[in-house]
Amino acid sequence: MDLKLKKIIMTALLAALACVATMSIRIPTPGTQGYIHPGDAIVILSGVILGPAYGLLAGGIGSALADLLGGYFIYVPITFAVKGMIAFVCGLIYRHASPDGRLHHSAVALGGIVDILFVAGGYFLCEAVLYGPAGAAASVLPNLIQGVSGLAISLLLYPVLMKIPNVRSVMMELKHAKH
Repeated sequence: MDLKLKKIIMTALLAALACVATMSIRIPTPGTQGYIHPGDAIVILSGVILGPAYGLLAGGIGSALADLLGGYFIYVPITFAVKGMIAFVCGLIYRHASPDGRLHHSAVALGGIVDILFVAGGYFLCEAVLYGPAGAAASVLPNLIQGVSGLAISLLLYPVLMKIPNVRSVMMELKHAKH
């Protein structure tokens, strides 16, 4: 199977997984109409596994689809942009932070920190336009908690996913492919 087809298949699988992870466990956040979920871990790992461009598509589409299916229509474009950028930056960090292959877990952790900052900051900026700064401020703490959970879960899932031969081989092919 050629690399382009593998990238498309893995992108679709990770988008579906991001959607399911976002919708499967929802911890409502009081006063915000939102919820904390494990989907951010998949967004981070989408960037790590697929690289920036395909990671953006998997993380952005999967997370936005969860908002669409969950009835959070106004958040669909915001979520696509925020989660897509998280996966994009996580992909860049992973590709550049561990060129010698020794800093993989540190690169995933840095991606988790990006997730924390982008989720809290990105949603605050968008919600400030929608609800005003005071309304947006109510979601900062829950978004920080969500980001921290995404960091923790991605660090737990990363070694498990690296034991799956197809995931590891696609990731290595993508890392060494000329774009």
